Amino acid sequence: MNYYRHRLLLLCVALFSGLAAMAQVPKPADVFGFEPGADYKLANYKMLMDYYQRLDKASNRVQMVTIGKSVLGKPLLLLMVSSEANMKQLDRWRSVSEQLSRAKIDDAQARSLAASGKAIVWVDAGMHASEVASAQMMPELAYRMATEESSEMKKIRDQVVALLMVEMNPDGLDIVADWYNGNLGTPFETTQPPWLYHHYVGHDNNRDWFTNNMPETKAVSEVLYNQWYPQIVYNHHQTSPAWTRIFIPPFANPVNPQIHPAVTAGVNLVGTAMASRFAIKRMPGVVSQLRFSMWWNGGMRTVPYYHNQIGILTETAHATPSPRFYPPDSLPKTVGQGVTAATTGTEIFYADPWKGGQSHFRDAVNYMEEASMATLVLAADKREEFLYNIYRMGRDAIEAAGKEKPYAYIIPTGQWDKGEALNLVNMFRQSGVEVHRATQPFQVNSVSYAAGSYVIYGGQAFSPYVVDLMEKQVHPNQRLYPGGPPIPPYDLAGWTLPMQMGVSVAKIGTAFKAETELIKGLAPVVAGQVAESAGYGYLLSRNQNASVMAVNRLLKDGELVSMMPASAQSTDPKNFLIEKGASTDARIQKLAKELGVSFTAIASKPATVGKPLKLPKIGLYKSWVANMDEGWTRWLMETYGFPVDTLHDADIAKKDLSAYSAIIIPDQEVKRILNGHAANTMPAQYVGGLGLGGTVALQQYVSNGGTLVAFDGASDFAIELFGLPVKNVTDGLSSQQFYIPGSLIRTVIDTKHPLAYGMQPEAAAAFSNSRAFEVIRQVREGEGGREEVKAAPEPKVEVIASYAKKELLMSGWALNEDKYIAGKAAVVRAYQGKGTIVLFGFSPQFRGQPRGTYKLIFNTLYESTLPKNNGEQSAKSE
Repeated sequence: MNYYRHRLLLLCVALFSGLAAMAQVPKPADVFGFEPGADYKLANYKMLMDYYQRLDKASNRVQMVTIGKSVLGKPLLLLMVSSEANMKQLDRWRSVSEQLSRAKIDDAQARSLAASGKAIVWVDAGMHASEVASAQMMPELAYRMATEESSEMKKIRDQVVALLMVEMNPDGLDIVADWYNGNLGTPFETTQPPWLYHHYVGHDNNRDWFTNNMPETKAVSEVLYNQWYPQIVYNHHQTSPAWTRIFIPPFANPVNPQIHPAVTAGVNLVGTAMASRFAIKRMPGVVSQLRFSMWWNGGMRTVPYYHNQIGILTETAHATPSPRFYPPDSLPKTVGQGVTAATTGTEIFYADPWKGGQSHFRDAVNYMEEASMATLVLAADKREEFLYNIYRMGRDAIEAAGKEKPYAYIIPTGQWDKGEALNLVNMFRQSGVEVHRATQPFQVNSVSYAAGSYVIYGGQAFSPYVVDLMEKQVHPNQRLYPGGPPIPPYDLAGWTLPMQMGVSVAKIGTAFKAETELIKGLAPVVAGQVAESAGYGYLLSRNQNASVMAVNRLLKDGELVSMMPASAQSTDPKNFLIEKGASTDARIQKLAKELGVSFTAIASKPATVGKPLKLPKIGLYKSWVANMDEGWTRWLMETYGFPVDTLHDADIAKKDLSAYSAIIIPDQEVKRILNGHAANTMPAQYVGGLGLGGTVALQQYVSNGGTLVAFDGASDFAIELFGLPVKNVTDGLSSQQFYIPGSLIRTVIDTKHPLAYGMQPEAAAAFSNSRAFEVIRQVREGEGGREEVKAAPEPKVEVIASYAKKELLMSGWALNEDKYIAGKAAVVRAYQGKGTIVLFGFSPQFRGQPRGTYKLIFNTLYESTLPKNNGEQSAKSE
């Protein structure tokens, strides 16, 4: 009896201790003053931080860490949640996960570690700030994991270390919460803010996961691919297809061939676990296999695929705190677009349709919470299997090197733009890829490579990621039915990084020997060379994007910089010329060290020197219809040191625009630019577009000598506004005639044109439903004959870049590109009045990825500070 009494006493002590601990842990409602998911209520980031700090302090099952800062300086918080025993050994579980993910151990070691380790599962509260339910759900999930004593939750805590990312876009959460709360009770309660909900990139913060341009992406990538290596990465989103409650895996076709089939099977397994849980709990409206595919790389849930991690995306309905009613008698026959699912209950992947009725914000929280729980329960049940499988996939990748996959990729030292080669290396490093640097010269296949060349060996677990980003994509040509309309790729079809960045990479199929060292952390900038004893000054090549940073800093400091003119015989017109002043030498040395650019000394003044440059002052048009291309343009300008002002509609109409050397209109539909939001759809101050006043002001600005730059869709606006002798040849074509929804298109550059100085002869244009131009000339034929009349003057239009005449598609998928855009102009400059208009048929800064076309923008901005020749003479060099 004493034994049983002792056991009972211990059990009671444990029970009361657990109850006492639960009593001390605050509930989210205790801090917020309302339950998560309550109608008309949104907790902002300050409220969430307050709660998580209290939870961290109150529970020894929770540890909160700051992994970085947002663009606007808010802390990025990560919660680690597990049992008390596991929390004392976090470094052990992290190390086990790393060893299995990197797969450098033998099978016996892997099985032993898998048997003893803990599953690592990432669950985040999303990043698209307009998708508000996940941030409200996460504190409740964290509270349940810390306090709930059910057998299910105990097993999760015992077998899983959960990484709960409480919010990846805290700036955006506050923007959306402030907007909603500020408009609550008005007709605009459920509208979206008229500005981006990420300071720079808005929705594209989920398009930044291989370039890692944003600090939020860098911070999370460090956790996923260099620290914790989770086996499952669950990324919450909203909203689901109309009249459904949640979209879950399996995803739609196609699957990228670089993804290990066990990843695809694992994704389907998690989706099945979710579907089963929803079915048992009689939570209807769960749909799969619509729209979202497993082809694209670059998203939060897709980059994990190429790291042998199971990436999960769900899209949950009801992305607003305001209730909504769906009339049951209006239930559609199908849900989805293009590929659809019937609402009859006879579909395998839509077996329990939602029939409509009242919908509340709390519904979204419930669906997200149950989907998260299904994932965590599955990870706990199959902990050992998930741990071993990530090892096995890594071993498969290692063993494929030099066989069905390349042995290595070499990034030589002799690059057109060595700075972008370094950026490419560090994109891989930020995503956990092992990169080596050659310490001695070596040869492969009779080709010599210098010391300092970078080598990415295929014999590593993350080689699927390397191959996918290095090689061209060939997206399947999918149709709704034979001969029917194309099924567009989800997001992009092609993204090959060396093509976009203009970096030369050698693909090596078989083994070779080279003396190399593993790079730890990021590859450092290699200081540029500076020749001593400059008499007159320095020359700086325009080949490197980093040269623009250097020039803008020099101009800001008052240094005299010019661009070598085409008539200069003694020097390359593709150089910047820096005239030596009292402090120039010191500044040059500093820039060479920081930016890796080299300066060539010249003893005397060249025979011909161009006009001195001014630091361009840029006006950037920003519609009240939030526009991601505007955000990316602003990011680019600030990153490279161009002074930039935001110009809203009223600014264009009323400000003195002569202060700006150039005005940029980013990619946007004509109707959005001209008309903006319609009356009564937004608060009055955010209604309307440029209108008549703004268009007249832009016309006057150009007529007086200004430079107008239009990207992609905005070129349609400029053509119409100014009546330019240029035609967009893609206008009016249906998607069955011509379709390039997101691919890299071969583009030929006129490198003798001043706007193309520093460019390579060929570049990859990021073509995403973009444009191609034709210069309009006098037609002298009619009724089958040619008119012998005096020729009209040639249009004042210069072609700077054209799409190639053949082999246009570099990477991705395209329909009838040869027929419609081959040989057509991609970038043109037109003269009007005293000013110029530069039209880009594509976005040369698209998502911060196509580094190889940046210089077309930079050159245009520098040229805008120089006197215009008004097209009277050719602007091209001899």
